[in-house]
Amino acid sequence: MQLLLEQLINGLTIGSFYALIALGYSMVYGVLKLINFAHGDFFTMGSYIGYTVLVFGVAAATAHFGPWTGMVAAMLVAAISIAVVGILVERAAYRPVYPAGRLPAVVSALGASIFLQNTIMVIWGPRYQAYPAELIPSVRFQLGQINLTLLQVIILALSFILMSALYYIIQRTAFGSAVRATAYDRNTASLMGINFNRVILFIFTLGPALGAMAGVMVGMYYRQISFTMGWNYGLKAFTATILGGIGNLPGAMFGGLILGVLEMLGAAYISAAWKDVFVFLILILVLIFRPTGLFGEKTAEKV
Repeated sequence: MQLLLEQLINGLTIGSFYALIALGYSMVYGVLKLINFAHGDFFTMGSYIGYTVLVFGVAAATAHFGPWTGMVAAMLVAAISIAVVGILVERAAYRPVYPAGRLPAVVSALGASIFLQNTIMVIWGPRYQAYPAELIPSVRFQLGQINLTLLQVIILALSFILMSALYYIIQRTAFGSAVRATAYDRNTASLMGINFNRVILFIFTLGPALGAMAGVMVGMYYRQISFTMGWNYGLKAFTATILGGIGNLPGAMFGGLILGVLEMLGAAYISAAWKDVFVFLILILVLIFRPTGLFGEKTAEKV
């Protein structure tokens, strides 16, 4: 029982990474019907920028004010920087090919992904980089039979805050209504006065920023980062998007969490070497019996 509970916590922690990345995939697909293959590389670049800030930018401040200064600075700088990168990629790689249809946009997305991955390798090198040790105090909590670390609590709390904030913006604000209207019918939304370019700016700002923050959290959790890790995490996040229902933001959130839990349970009770096979087998079964995902593909309401 203790193993099950601890694996559930580990799964939710890892699943929160997938969920934050999956939100970016889901927003872009919901509005543009485009799979943004470069999104995993936004996540990776955010992780590397956070690493750079922690190692070179705020060492003195962290030593003086404590580790929280470094963590907050790394996340903010990474989020802002990758939001800018997301806008630049949209302007350079996607906007020129929108009129040509979906296939050229997909090819452009793959090219953007390769470009970003190689840019990361050139700037930071091909070797693994390590986040500073003991960035967060090594504190453990005992909740019944469950052992929790302070870092896990921070990651889970911050992830749920970010996901809840995004859900509130999309579902409860006027601009969120504009995003949903654009996802439902771009032409009609434009006739009603909704600025399509502002909506695109929003999703290519917020999605990459969330991915960047997930990248910093992954760096703090595992400590080791690689310029190729965007492919693995991006693939898992895309799987989570399909699992929950592509274009459905709550589906992306829960899909990521479910995927993380399934992965950890597969590693604990089957084999760590087969955990990915187990996850994708579940995905195949979902696609066979419920092609729209567990929560169904998002269909926007009238606003």
